[in-house]
Amino acid sequence: MTTVTLALRAQAQLGEGPRWHATESKLYWVDIARNEVNRFDPVSGLNETRTFDQPVGCFAFRHSGGLLLAMKDGFARLPHWDATPQAFGDAPLLGKPDLRFNDGRTDEHGNFWVGSVNTAKSAADAALYRLAPDGTCDFVEGGMLTCNGAAFSADGTHFCHADTPSHALHSYDVKRSTLTNRQILHQFPHGHGRPDGGSFDAEGYYWTALFDGARVVRLSPKGEIVAEVSLPVSRPTMIVFGGDDGCTAFVTTARIGLDDAALAAQPHAGDILSFRVDVPGVPEWPFGAE
Repeated sequence: MTTVTLALRAQAQLGEGPRWHATESKLYWVDIARNEVNRFDPVSGLNETRTFDQPVGCFAFRHSGGLLLAMKDGFARLPHWDATPQAFGDAPLLGKPDLRFNDGRTDEHGNFWVGSVNTAKSAADAALYRLAPDGTCDFVEGGMLTCNGAAFSADGTHFCHADTPSHALHSYDVKRSTLTNRQILHQFPHGHGRPDGGSFDAEGYYWTALFDGARVVRLSPKGEIVAEVSLPVSRPTMIVFGGDDGCTAFVTTARIGLDDAALAAQPHAGDILSFRVDVPGVPEWPFGAE
């Protein structure tokens, strides 16, 4: 049985988007509900927080240093940790109050693939976008309520994402920053958790956190569940891999929407949990804008 430990007593409302910075040996993550970006050092236990004037759905590490933030309706550069955000590129969600950017990942060419979410659940108009290093943001695919779990395989030839409310994981082939051969990798049954944030490992297997499912699962390239790790919280949000060998799994979790009884039964709701795996994860590619 896998041993799950407490990495950080975060008590986040909506902990999300963890990314391991290999050079700094730190875990960056967001609390979307509190407009926060956090930087956590697992060795010292120090967690630093930046709070912004709007939600940060996710971010990418920049090739030239700092972060690229995907905020409510647009993008911003953060050249260094203490910098003031600088607007960057197209803002395709501007003027669309029900939508905000949600989860995303960079590819090997430095493009940032970012999904959106319809927070009001008023229409299936959430979508996947591709932000190029020059700031051009192109629509890729729509018809979703929550585009989540964006991740690329180690060789860059496969891409996965979830439409969380549909309980479906989608997979694609990737060639020259274009997605083809769209398939449902796995359709999770209703009532047992829905796929949220995910990451590939070095063997091409995709891990996803099951929100309201109290576990994370590992899926083969054929979509078969080959492993699962039970968690002491009902709402894990995303899994990523880090540590010196890439074999420490970090899982962000959420407290949002849980009543007092559920919170009393889940003292680690909103915390960051960790466990060890045998296969390392895929390092993060940086966003290519200088």
